[in-house]
Amino acid sequence: MWIEKLTDGVLELDTPIGPRYVQPNFAQRACLLWTFRNFVSLPQQVLHPWQCRLIDRLLSENRFVSMHGVGGTHDRPVIGRIERRVSARTELLPFPKPASAVQSAPAEPRREAASA
Repeated sequence: MWIEKLTDGVLELDTPIGPRYVQPNFAQRACLLWTFRNFVSLPQQVLHPWQCRLIDRLLSENRFVSMHGVGGTHDRPVIGRIERRVSARTELLPFPKPASAVQSAPAEPRREAASA
């Protein structure tokens, strides 16, 4: 099976619109086979910087391929899957303050000197 992946394998990338497949060249497939030697899927956060650059290069070259097979099967073997999780930024919105909190802050309690 790894020979088939080396000769004609594709890399699956998770995107917000669904899985996309890219066709790496022979040297890139060899590197990716080594990366996925023990895993089927890896999150992008665990990759080394050179592996991230390889993925970015594949994306920038637009080497996307179609993987529509008969009966939902893949035409080409999948080397591995990169989980590209978009960091969920949560934006804190200001909540409207209740009417009681809008009023002036309570005055500090007065402290009286105790006579001895």
